[in-house]
Amino acid sequence: MKSGLTLLLLASYVAGWWGAPLDQSVELLFVGDIMLSRGVGRIMAEKGDWEYPFAEIKSTLAEADLLIGNLEGPIGDSGVKVGSIYSFRADPRAVAGLTSTGFDVLSLANNHIWDYGREALADTFLLLDQAGVGYIGAGVDYEQAHRAVVEEVKGTKIAFLSYTDLIPASVTQVISKPAVAYLDLKQVVPDIVKAEELADLTVVLLHWGEEYKTKHNEKQEAIAHALIDAGADLVVGHHPHVAQEIEQYKDGYIAYSLGNFVFDQNFSTDTRSGLILKVAVKNKKIETVESQKIKFTQTYQPTLVYE
Repeated sequence: MKSGLTLLLLASYVAGWWGAPLDQSVELLFVGDIMLSRGVGRIMAEKGDWEYPFAEIKSTLAEADLLIGNLEGPIGDSGVKVGSIYSFRADPRAVAGLTSTGFDVLSLANNHIWDYGREALADTFLLLDQAGVGYIGAGVDYEQAHRAVVEEVKGTKIAFLSYTDLIPASVTQVISKPAVAYLDLKQVVPDIVKAEELADLTVVLLHWGEEYKTKHNEKQEAIAHALIDAGADLVVGHHPHVAQEIEQYKDGYIAYSLGNFVFDQNFSTDTRSGLILKVAVKNKKIETVESQKIKFTQTYQPTLVYE
C-alpha cells in the first residue's frame, strides 16, 4: 500500500498543481464600458495621472485571477475622426491605467472602436500588444478578429470572444483589414465551436442592445440563448450605459449589460451606477455568478456600493 505522502503527491500531480488544493476556484471579474477620452481624458491630463480613473477600485479588482472589460474607443495619437460628434480617442498614456489595474482581456468590438479609422485602431493593437493586454473582437484581419483569446489559470482554460452589431458592415468583412467581429449568428456559432476545442469554458462578450434601457429586449434574449445553445458558458453584454438583468439559461449565464465602468455620463440616476460581474469557476465549471453594484464619483471614478 502506498504511503499517505505518496498518495498526496500523486493526487497533486494528477491535478497539475503541486501542493495546491484540487478544488481551488478561479475568480473572473467583468466590468462594463471603459471610455478614457473626452471628460475622463481631460481629468487625467490635468492631473497628470493616467491611472486616476481606477484608483478607488483598484484593490477590489486586484482580487481577480482574470479581469475583463470593454475598451470603448481606440487609444493612440493618429487617425482622422470618421465618427459622429460623439467620437472617442484616448491618449496613448492612458494605457498605464489599464496595465496597472491588471486588465487581462479587453473587448474592442464596439461602436466607437472605428471613430478615428484604421490608423487609430492599429495604434490600439500596438499599444495593447506592448502592454501585454489581450484583446478580442478586432484584429489586423478577419481571422484575428474572430479568433478566441485563451487564458489558462490554475489549470483551467477559458476562451474569450467578442462581437458587436453596432458598426458599419464595411469593417467586418472577410476582406477587411483591420477588421471588427460582427454579431451575426452565422459567424459567431462556428467561432464558439472552435473555441470549445481549445478551452474548458467559453465566454462571449457582446456590444449590443438599446442605450439607456434598463431591461433587455427580445432580440438580445434570442441571441443570448442561441449562443448558450451553441456551447457558450457565459454571455456578458455592454453598450446600453446602464445595468440590465442577469439570467441563468440552461447551464449558462447571461449578463445583458453591466453598464458603464469608466465614463463621463453622470447625467441620470441609471448612468451613475453599474455592475461588476464576479464569476467563480470550480472544477472547470461555473459555480457562481454574482453582481456587485458600483457608483461613480463626480470625477467618474467607480467605487463600490455597499447595500
